[in-house]
Amino acid sequence: MNFKLRAFRAIDEPETCGQYLDEHLEVLRIFGITKITSANDDWLRNPSCYVIIAEDPKSGQIVGGIRVQQVGGTQPLPVEDAIGFMDSAIHLLVKDHHFNRGAGELCGLWNARSVAGLGLSKILIRAGLSITNQLGIKTMFGICAELTLPMFKSVGYEIEESLGNCGTFYYPNEDLVAYALIMDANSLPQAEEIERSIVLKLRESPIIRTVEIGPKGEMEVEYEL
Repeated sequence: MNFKLRAFRAIDEPETCGQYLDEHLEVLRIFGITKITSANDDWLRNPSCYVIIAEDPKSGQIVGGIRVQQVGGTQPLPVEDAIGFMDSAIHLLVKDHHFNRGAGELCGLWNARSVAGLGLSKILIRAGLSITNQLGIKTMFGICAELTLPMFKSVGYEIEESLGNCGTFYYPNEDLVAYALIMDANSLPQAEEIERSIVLKLRESPIIRTVEIGPKGEMEVEYEL
């Protein structure tokens, strides 16, 4: 399957963002998850929120997405809302990193069941990281489930062990463990070499058509980042 990925500021395309949100909520409902902080609609009105959608170029249907939320908009980062009531140190950590380097968060990652297993989530994460230089973001925060931790670590995220119980929290409910994450998004020092090279290539050529290799083979991806 082929994909088209494009980036835009959330407030510039409210109708597209509404479709993104509806599809994301549907995926969460399928898995019985209803309390993810990044799945509200406040970000639609946040001028510091940027969206990347993956579209099926034939049908134009949105089949996945991710957001880059920059500190300094109309709302806290989703990770602050998620764990701030359990460990208020996250607020000072975000503030300090934003003051010194510029900070933000990758959030709202999802893909439709119709494209599950193709590797679209990893492609969206790479794309999200690739636009941080355009936004002046050098530190990226995040929160992820245990199942997706290896994927996030492969692109350079580390567990922020100063928070919670060595970086872990029960979120979004007491049955699930989540990890608070942080990374140097500027030089990606902890990323696997192949992941770093792909992100840097997208930074050099944000508008490009290329072939990506996923778990089920090759995919042609058109980027407009």
